[in-house]
Amino acid sequence: MNSELLRIIEAIHLEKDIESELIFTTIEQAMVAAIQKKVGEEVTIHCTLDRKTGELSVTSDQDHGAIDLGRIAAQTAKQVIIQSLRDAENAVVFSDFEGRVGELILGQVQRIEGGAIIVNIGRAEAIIPRADRVRGEVYSPGDRIRAIITEVKRVGTRVKIILSRVSPELVRRLFELEVPEVADGIIEIRRIAREPGYRTKIAVHSTDPRVDCVGACVGIRGTRIKAITDELNGEKIDIIRWSDSDEDLIINALRPAQIASLNMEQETKICRVVVPDDQLALAIGRKGQNVRLATRLTGWDIKIEGVTQMPHSARDENGQPLGPPPGEAGPAGVDAPAAEGSPEGAGSAGAAGDPEARSE
Repeated sequence: MNSELLRIIEAIHLEKDIESELIFTTIEQAMVAAIQKKVGEEVTIHCTLDRKTGELSVTSDQDHGAIDLGRIAAQTAKQVIIQSLRDAENAVVFSDFEGRVGELILGQVQRIEGGAIIVNIGRAEAIIPRADRVRGEVYSPGDRIRAIITEVKRVGTRVKIILSRVSPELVRRLFELEVPEVADGIIEIRRIAREPGYRTKIAVHSTDPRVDCVGACVGIRGTRIKAITDELNGEKIDIIRWSDSDEDLIINALRPAQIASLNMEQETKICRVVVPDDQLALAIGRKGQNVRLATRLTGWDIKIEGVTQMPHSARDENGQPLGPPPGEAGPAGVDAPAAEGSPEGAGSAGAAGDPEARSE
């Protein structure tokens, strides 16, 4: 009985999650290829590996007597086995991860290649491309890292798993991880506007009137929101109460800046907001980030002006006017730097249990 071979097959099965039958078949095919390399491919060879004893038997339509395979034929068998098992392992990895797009995954930094982070996620390696890294985040081999699976695809015989740290879904999944009420569906995350590495505005709604959606997300002494901001390496988070009224949602998104008046043009989705002159900088935010986030969160093109000042509308990093995002459904994602202001009812890392506070 060839017990050693059987133990090796069982070990491969357990480690790589490859079916034992496939391993047996691979070895049989490799032996056939090796023998034909020696006697000629036109010769019909049948090879059988006993599943219980591990004994190998070979039959042929021609009698060649004892065959010394030699080094080249043995190398052929080795290559066939290695390639077949690698293909089988890639098939298992693809099957395991193709349905997990959008999931939060925990991995370990393996190495850095050309600005991209190679992450060990168990039985496979994934990549965080440079474009999906948050500016300013620094990682070293061995560091723990969480990211969102954004794409799983085949590249030749290999499986490529792409992760992201800039996706708004990362914030959503972290809230689901840290806030049980979000995971259970008691608190709904209606929209997210994010500028990765700087600030995020998130609009939440409670389906249970007994549950304070902002307070639950902040946690006692701010423990829940602090865990999330720590995972995001200090990114500030404003938690806003959702409102079905666009007017109230805009007011919430711009607070703590005080609003003197606002005029909403339904046809153009432009909202002209007037604030006291001393509140203008707070409403606009650093480099216009607060009004830009509020614009993307609410879906309205918000133009802010002081009582005695010229209007200021949200603009992108190139200084171009920023219109509302297309469509109103689902969470809104954002990509740029952070805002100064935060809404009434906003929770934050520095809130220390105060649901009306914001991160600084």
